[in-house]
Amino acid sequence: MTQKGSMKPVKKSKAEEPELEPLCCCEYIDRNGEKNHVAACLCDCQDLDEGCDRWITCKSVQPETCERIMDTISDRLRIPWLRGAKKVNISIVPPLILLPIFLRVASWHFLLGVVVLTSLPVLALWYYYLTHRRKEQTLFFLSLGLFSLGYMYYVFLQEVVPKGHVGPTQLALLTCGLFLILLALYRAKKNPGYLRNPASNDRSLGSSQIECLNRKGQEKSKGFLGTDTSGSLNNRTLKDDLKGSSRVLAGSPTKVKEDWCAKCQLVRPARAWHCRICGICVRRMDHHCVWINSCVGESNHQAFILALSIFLLTSVYGITLTLDTICRDRSVFTALFYCPGVYANYSSALCFTCVWYSVIITAGMAYIFLIQLINISYNVTEREVQQALRQKTGRRLLCGLIVDTE
Repeated sequence: MTQKGSMKPVKKSKAEEPELEPLCCCEYIDRNGEKNHVAACLCDCQDLDEGCDRWITCKSVQPETCERIMDTISDRLRIPWLRGAKKVNISIVPPLILLPIFLRVASWHFLLGVVVLTSLPVLALWYYYLTHRRKEQTLFFLSLGLFSLGYMYYVFLQEVVPKGHVGPTQLALLTCGLFLILLALYRAKKNPGYLRNPASNDRSLGSSQIECLNRKGQEKSKGFLGTDTSGSLNNRTLKDDLKGSSRVLAGSPTKVKEDWCAKCQLVRPARAWHCRICGICVRRMDHHCVWINSCVGESNHQAFILALSIFLLTSVYGITLTLDTICRDRSVFTALFYCPGVYANYSSALCFTCVWYSVIITAGMAYIFLIQLINISYNVTEREVQQALRQKTGRRLLCGLIVDTE
């Protein structure tokens, strides 16, 4: 007979669990957790079949069906890679395909150029408001900006430099400016000053303490993040922002409630805001920039201004060199609006179309740069300006370029 104490529970070995086979370069795990293959990207898509059938029969397609189709396409759009196919963000694809097509079509005739170059900003603004309304992150504008830089430089090397009017020094300056833009964008893309929740490494805030923030009484709040729960908060101080601490102000619970972020579960420092697109609070947040797909805040504001300034200088220099090559014996401003015979040669027409595309992009960036300089001179952020306009505490000056928030 065996003793009762001699029975030991048998532990299940991890080896008994089924092990996943390593993926080849064309295999991946889809959103349903099943193994799939890149070659089967068009198989077993009932939503796409249903949508095509309804489109062929001239029936309306439900918005939910369109969303499921886009989710399926974005999940199956992958490229072969080591240890499994990598997912490609579908928003980066349209600029890579459509921009060269539109610019080359616009080079065929003057009227086509007017139509295409007018429609491109309209389509970009429409897509911006569509994604901004849905509060979604998108790589479309980052892809458009980077590919525009690369494609303009490619056209410059292929069509402008061979004409013999651009010297090695001028080409070196333009190339150096392009690399400086990429370097500044890389720096601006880094952490803008995200606020991390100290409770993730320490302790979480109690539900009773969260309810205290919403109470309109005279009781003082206790036990906030970054404070001592055993004492009162009469002597609240500003913690070091660089260490990721939270700030709790002494005073009315209304002020504490305004600074409290329910999503990030922390008390925001002064001038910090929660970005609904990034889903996190940012120190001294200026705005969410779609061109870098990130927020502009305390840590990357200088790099963002530097990238804008270098881009404007490089773009104007490249436009000047191109116009001086295809429209000889004319000033830059005159050649931009009057360059006879430019559409007689397809190469010159393509360069002229790219010049006007660059002018449109440069004008938009110049407007952003001007607004940034005005806000810096008034010591306000774009987020504070927009809040002042919504609360009707600010007034517009100089045709709306300046907003007085005081």
